[in-house]
Amino acid sequence: MAMVYLLTTTIILLHTLPYAAALSFQKNGFSPNDGDIIYERDAYPSNNAIQLTTNQRDVSASVSIGRATYSEPFHLWDHGSRNLSDFSTRFTFTINSLNSSKYGDGVAFFLAPNGSRIPDNVKSSGTLGLTSDDQALNSSGNPFVAVEFDVFKNKWDPEKEHVGIDISSMESVKNLTWRSRIEEGEIYTALIRYDASLNNLSVVFTGFSRKGSLHQRVSYIVDLREHLPEWVTFGFSGATGDTTVINSIYKWAFSSNLGIKESTMDPEPGTAASPRPEPKPEKSKSGQVIGLVVGIVSFIGLGLGLFMLRRRKRFETKDDIFVLDSEFEKGTGAKKFSYKELARATSNFAEREKLGEGGFGGVYKGFVKEMDSYVAVKRVSRESHQGVKEYASEVKTISQLRHRNLVQLVGWCHEKKELLLVYEFMLNGSLDSHLFYNKSMLRWPVRYNIAKGLGSALLYLHAEWEKCVVHRDIKSSNVMLDSNFNAKLGDFGLARFVDHDKGSQTTVIAGTMGYMAPECVMTGQASRETDVYSFGVVALEIACGRKPMELKAEKGQIRIVEWVWDLYGQRRVLEAADSRLEGDYNQNEMERLMTVGLWCAHPDSGFRPSIREALSVLNFQSPLPNLPVKMPVPTYFTPFSNFQVSSDSQTSHTQSSIYGYTTDSTK
Repeated sequence: MAMVYLLTTTIILLHTLPYAAALSFQKNGFSPNDGDIIYERDAYPSNNAIQLTTNQRDVSASVSIGRATYSEPFHLWDHGSRNLSDFSTRFTFTINSLNSSKYGDGVAFFLAPNGSRIPDNVKSSGTLGLTSDDQALNSSGNPFVAVEFDVFKNKWDPEKEHVGIDISSMESVKNLTWRSRIEEGEIYTALIRYDASLNNLSVVFTGFSRKGSLHQRVSYIVDLREHLPEWVTFGFSGATGDTTVINSIYKWAFSSNLGIKESTMDPEPGTAASPRPEPKPEKSKSGQVIGLVVGIVSFIGLGLGLFMLRRRKRFETKDDIFVLDSEFEKGTGAKKFSYKELARATSNFAEREKLGEGGFGGVYKGFVKEMDSYVAVKRVSRESHQGVKEYASEVKTISQLRHRNLVQLVGWCHEKKELLLVYEFMLNGSLDSHLFYNKSMLRWPVRYNIAKGLGSALLYLHAEWEKCVVHRDIKSSNVMLDSNFNAKLGDFGLARFVDHDKGSQTTVIAGTMGYMAPECVMTGQASRETDVYSFGVVALEIACGRKPMELKAEKGQIRIVEWVWDLYGQRRVLEAADSRLEGDYNQNEMERLMTVGLWCAHPDSGFRPSIREALSVLNFQSPLPNLPVKMPVPTYFTPFSNFQVSSDSQTSHTQSSIYGYTTDSTK
């Protein structure tokens, strides 16, 4: 086993070392001292933002042109292997006419050959500073690929303000009318992604309607290798015409996922990188042999060291948990129990007191005399290495949280190499036991209240507590019901703290199939948006009375999201209502719950609402969203750091780790 691990580690290191590092950054503001941004012509940093054009009300902004590009070039593709990079960029910006009805021209995100600059002979604003005036419709000599946010009609433009994809021409190969509010100075967000495997360039951006903000989308299939060199300059370009318009970039993030080997030569401005000529064999053979031997020995040593460290950690992890008392007790309201107390409360963990089997051990009903109350005691399996981690995570996380819709952690115990978590006892068990296992029939008012209660819990975790908590395992078996059938979200074993301004992290894939968002399954990216997706699935479960996946169902009805979305597109969404309700429900509430469920479970994270927006609709404070008639195809890309698939996430058989009710989302 040791040799297998050693060889695997060595192979991985040998395989990954020659590859170039992915380029990624996040800018939450821009200062004059920021050397990462290069400014041209009228562009400059001001008020913690990039101002692409003249930004003064008392100064004429007639034909103002500016660029702001990242200081490092981006390795887009490799000539030798023909490998092409995925990339993604997200930015917030404004095109503000200061209440004037006359405005122009717009802003573009672009890629151009490395070293590209604004052409000297650009005099008009129609090209947005991307190419010279005489090459507006054919810029093959000065190639670029851009996404334009165009607010002025030139002779090559469509009638209305639009977002277009441009390829070496200002006449877009694909465009979509942009529902903008230029006079009001609204702030917009755009997400541009390129999926190299599909050659798909997609853009998701903010628009507005009378009902509020909305997301719009346009995409185009293009092989960037046919239009751009290996190394490119990238950033923003903007221009104004005869009217004063403020073009500002407030935030900018960029990430790329390279599968291309690192070039041995730095790119020269305006040229593609080329590999260094190979040395002649007769002069380099001995050097290669020596280098190879040294490299192999070094890698074996490193691999052996990693193996020994891993082996030692395996034995230390469980022992370390027993020295966490001071950390657990610090600032938490949970009580430390003795093993004797909990053994007595559960009749020595008698089988008759067992409520069920959780993902990492059994859950038992107990009565604590000192508290004069019933509790639920989760007994983490001694053989569960992952359970040890989740035990620590849950104590650290849930013990700090206080909300009426969260299961309260009463206490904890780690003695005699036992790991025990003590929760308030939920008289009515888990939500799934009522929806799927005939424990009782939940009437409609109770169901709708459960959905809103779960939403309130999620709002607290995402926005109302001092830190953002990403739960990562929201499902009906983790929604507990108290004596009044109020919803309480439990099982924080997978929960993670993240910064409010980030709200996401790439990690080991974890969660339950059927409830996991597409991007989480493919990339391991856990975020507020992935929690919202899971909430959407649970909302549909509540409304429809069926599991996320029913393998025995007819074609097109196996996955609950696809099935309900199809009915929504046919304006027959109420046909998905749980037949056991026999029509006894409020139709407006049912329609809202299903529509919000679909909205939250949108395959593309950029189109999902925040949980606050979802609750606003459920509370009849906001109108129903307008969703596409057909269920969209998700657009995502591989993340920019490696991830692993944990063994318990590779099956659709899932278990509640609060009260242990075993559920199977495939039956």
